[in-house]
Amino acid sequence: MTSISVVVPARNDAVMLERCLADLQAGLRLPDEIVVVDNGSTDATAAVARAAGARVVVEPTVGIWPAASAGYDAASGQLIARLDADSRPGVDWLLRIEAAFADAPDIDLLTGPGDFYDGNALVRRLGQTLYIGGYFWAMTIWLGHAPVFGSNFAMRRDVWRRVRGSVHRELREIHDDLDLSLHLEPGQVVRYDDGLRVGISARPFSSWTGLGRRLSWAYATLRMHLPEEAPWRRRVRYG
Repeated sequence: MTSISVVVPARNDAVMLERCLADLQAGLRLPDEIVVVDNGSTDATAAVARAAGARVVVEPTVGIWPAASAGYDAASGQLIARLDADSRPGVDWLLRIEAAFADAPDIDLLTGPGDFYDGNALVRRLGQTLYIGGYFWAMTIWLGHAPVFGSNFAMRRDVWRRVRGSVHRELREIHDDLDLSLHLEPGQVVRYDDGLRVGISARPFSSWTGLGRRLSWAYATLRMHLPEEAPWRRRVRYG
């Protein structure tokens, strides 16, 4: 059986992390390993993780990318799956991931969307349509393949081994999932599965400031890869 590590970066997210880990433990396919990256928390994040049987890795450099990359480095599974502390995976989440990689040995990464479970109806609708839907639509055009969505994806461990030295893992104010997507090698296959879904929090979109911050990260991530990773150049290089 293929071993699966689940990596969860977390910073002061004890309450939501407890729910996320409980959902994982209630799944039809249990993780072989859970790696929670404590990213400078001052609350009970680490204690909650240990109580749930997770391995805690400490990453003092604050930021999603530093924390996520530390978790990927520490993961021992043949597949590395990723959630955020506020993610809510369904009971079939890991089962679906395992089956997808077993049925299609040619795929290297598997990703799916998120469904907002909190916030008001307008925030949920705009977030679902413009942010999640817009991200997959626009970045698929830019990249020439589906982008990775950081709150819901899995990759073969060899993928990380091959790209870990080229991604901008030390930077804080960029999107780690988009940076990873931009650094995938020719021939590495990303599959988008609309049925692979997790619940995600609308907290980042509860204010215009939060939304603006994430859009600025997207702009910064794309800008730092220009002109080398411009869409027309990618089409030539990746065929």
